[in-house]
Formats: sequence, structure tokens, C-alpha cells
Amino acid sequence: MENYSGTLHPANADTDMTARRDKFKPVLGIATLLAVAVGTVVGQGPIVSVLQGIGLGGTGFLVVLLISFGIAICNAITFAELSLMFPRAGGLSTYTEVAIGHFPAMVATFSGYVVVAMFGLSAEMLLVGSIISDLFPSMLSPIAIGVAVVAFFTVMNILGTDIFARIQNVLAFAMIASLLFIGLAAYTKSGAPLPAGHVPFADWGPVTGNLLGLITLGIWAFVGLEFVCPLIEEAKNPRRDIPRSMFLGAVVIGVVYLIFALGAGTYLSREQLASSGLPHLDYVIAVFGDQAKFLVVVIALTASGSTVNTVLASVARMIYGMAHNGQAFPAFKQLHPRYRTPWIAILFMGVVTAAPLLVMGGNPDALITLLIAAAASWLLAYIIAHIDVIVLRRRMPEANRPFRTPLYPLPQILGIAAMTYAIFNNSPSPEMTQTVYLLTGVVIGIVSVGSALWVRLVMKRGLFQTETVQHALQD
Repeated sequence: MENYSGTLHPANADTDMTARRDKFKPVLGIATLLAVAVGTVVGQGPIVSVLQGIGLGGTGFLVVLLISFGIAICNAITFAELSLMFPRAGGLSTYTEVAIGHFPAMVATFSGYVVVAMFGLSAEMLLVGSIISDLFPSMLSPIAIGVAVVAFFTVMNILGTDIFARIQNVLAFAMIASLLFIGLAAYTKSGAPLPAGHVPFADWGPVTGNLLGLITLGIWAFVGLEFVCPLIEEAKNPRRDIPRSMFLGAVVIGVVYLIFALGAGTYLSREQLASSGLPHLDYVIAVFGDQAKFLVVVIALTASGSTVNTVLASVARMIYGMAHNGQAFPAFKQLHPRYRTPWIAILFMGVVTAAPLLVMGGNPDALITLLIAAAASWLLAYIIAHIDVIVLRRRMPEANRPFRTPLYPLPQILGIAAMTYAIFNNSPSPEMTQTVYLLTGVVIGIVSVGSALWVRLVMKRGLFQTETVQHALQD
């Protein structure tokens, strides 16, 4: 392995980052970065997970959410240290190529982010299309609606980071405002009369049972805060705002989930929440009546739209950074001459997001199964990030770290343990376990073979040969 023998000093980091900033426009402030953190995490999938978690665990799931919040903070701490140590758009691939080599860097990023984004966004868009077409039958098909939404956000991302920021601020604010409005209206009983015979929280009970069985649902409700990190070169004050946006984002998300969950328990029984495929639709109808179904459309469009907008932006910049690292095709390094955005990488992500909708004909079961299988590699990417911190602390103890992990290495150990547990409890039902793990193996296997061939034949490096900090930070 190629070892790094020097230190990265603050002056060197600032000078290099300023030079690289000539390519990007530093336009993102704390408000937009917070909107990215919140908007990536709170999609329709996590909203459904929280409501179904309440249905399965009642009061116990509130404890699970608190534990999951702590796990999310551990993950954010790791990414805060790594991103400010390597202030580059490549994200995890850049950190990992220095810590443990190009091969794990490529596997972690492609399987943990590109593939998950591909199936995750497709599932989100199919859900949006299904809700809109169900409520408004005269509209286009769910597939057409999903593809149209992806195309819109792809174009908006290419047209400039400032446009992306404005859209994200509006979407995130509207989403949070809608969820808080519904939750507070329900909890204060300001909506329709309570359903006949329903006593709020009567079936929640004390904290009992196996809370570990619900941890995976809780973890899924908080993953994605680190999507602010690939935007670091476009942040106005990254040293302050990258960590702050992730930590504040986790707090905002936790508060919103709590209020939304308490409102759900006020109007709906645990059985209704656990058994419904669209519990947020049942929730809104119970609180405001059938005439308020448009609120579900608002939640669907803002939550899923915010997720699509941020994932397209962040993962495209990961691919852009990988191209600079030699881990992807050189064409992905191109920035639009006018808008200064990685337009080829953004267009690529738009195409691979829409493709599953078209290829699979909008089959929700197929998309969701693939998403669950691919998502295990997302958790694997978190484990690799925690390992990066531990390895770099040992190999480069004197390197400049604008953010240092408090209580090191406890957050990394807890993060690795939690992600490992979630991987082995990723299957939503026993009958799906074999399929989920088979598909997970296929996803990781294909990515691993492709990455190994690329590293050996194209990059002509050893699979676990590491790079120096200077190499990782150069253009």
C-alpha cells in the first residue's frame, strides 16, 4: 500500500480549495445545506416507515426513534470529519481512496449511492405517480408522471446551483410546514371529530417488547444527512456549515417525526397504521376528510421532489469527483460552460433514475424489492466511512482536521455496530429474506467485479493501493 508520510496543513487545504473553487460557484449557505440534509432524508418512504413503526411499536417506537437519532449523529460526525479533511465533491470515494484504496472507494460509492439512488428515486417517483393518478384518475399514468418529475429536476439541476438551491429551499420548507401543520392539527384535535370508538394512544401502551426488531425502521428514517458533503465545494462557509447542517438537520427531522407520529396516534389506531400501505393518506383523510386529499399530493410532491432534487445534485457530484480521481469516465469531469454544474453526471443520474420505471413497467413490488436489496450496500458504505476515520487517525494522526470526532472512536464503533445490525435485519419479512440477500449479493458482486477490472486495467493500480492526500485534493 502507498502510505502517506506528511501532514495536511490548514494553509495548504485553504489554498487548494480556493483554486478548485474557481470551477464551482460557492453559493450555498446554511439554509440551503440544511434544506438538502432534511430534504434528502424525509421522503415518502421514511414517512411511511415512521407511521408503520408507530403501528408496530407504539410508545416503544418513540424510544427507537431516539436511538436512531443518536446513530444518525454518529454517522454525521464521521462524515463531518472526513468531508472537511478532504473538501472535495467526490465524497466517500475521495476519503476512501486515501484510507483503504480505490477498489473499496468505488464499490462503496457505486453500490452505496449510485445504485441505491437509481432504485430509490424510481420507487419514490412511482409512489408519487400512483398517488396522483389514484386521486386524479384523468391525469397521466404513474410511470409518465414519475418520468416527468425526474426530467424536470434533471433540467433544473443543470441550469445552475443557485436554481437548485432556490427550488430546494422552497420544497424543504413546504414539506416541513405541511408535516408540522398536519401533525399539530391532529394532536390538538383541530381537524375532524375523532373516529367513533377511537381513544387516542389507548393502544400505545408502555415500552415493552423487542425494540431491536424496530431499529432498522428507525435507522431508515434518518439516513441521508451526509448528502450535503458532496456539495462542499459550492458551500460559502463549509467548515462551519457542513457539520452544522447535518446536526441541525437531524434535530429538525426528529422533531417533525415526533409531532407527526403523535398526531397519527391521536386519530388512528396502531393496527390501521401497521396494516396500511399508504398510512399518510389514511392519516390526512382521518384528520381533514376526503376533501383534503390534496394535502397528500403536497406531501408526495414536496417530500419526493425534495429527495430527487438533492440526490440528483449530490450523487452527480460524487460521480464528478470520481472522474477526477480516475474512478469514472473522464466525460463526467465536465462542467457546463455557463452554469458551472456537472451537467453530464446530472444527465446520467436522470437517465438511470427514469430507466427502472420504464424497463419494469412501474411494477412497485419489483422496484421496492430491488431497493431493499440495494439499500444494504448503502449501509455498507456507512461502515466503510467509519473505517476510513479509524484508519486515517492511525496512519495520519497529525493531519489537519477542521472537525474532530468527539469521544473518538466511540461514534465510529457505535456506527459500525448499528449498520451491521441493520444489514442483517434488512429484510421486511421472512419470506423475502432469501430474495433480498440474493439480490444484494448480485448488486455488490456486479459492482465489485466492474470496480476491480477498472482499477487493475484502466487505473493500473492495486485494488487496495492508497493515494496521498495531495493526490486526493488535486484537480
